Amino acid sequence: MRIIASHGGIGLPKLEEVGRVNISSAIVYVAPERLEEACGALLLMPGVEIHARSPEGKVVVTLEDDDANTAADKYVALHGVPGVASVAMVYQYSDDESVDTEEVEA
Repeated sequence: MRIIASHGGIGLPKLEEVGRVNISSAIVYVAPERLEEACGALLLMPGVEIHARSPEGKVVVTLEDDDANTAADKYVALHGVPGVASVAMVYQYSDDESVDTEEVEA
């Protein structure tokens, strides 16, 4: 995929300036009595967004990074958040803009 133009909102790079993109989603299982504490800690992690959570302790997150190794480190860090019992990756996407690709006309 080659992105030629974008707006690059406040504090965000323009997409043509980004080389490698790694996006993944996970369900983080948290002890219900520690849900608020865990969600607060998750929100402090760079590149982590919370999209949904249940009173039972299921938290849906996405992780965005520019390096697959750093993303793997984030998954390890998720397990260290107070109250987290387990983490299950649901989806992972990676794209490397630095790889030469052939453009094809449709």
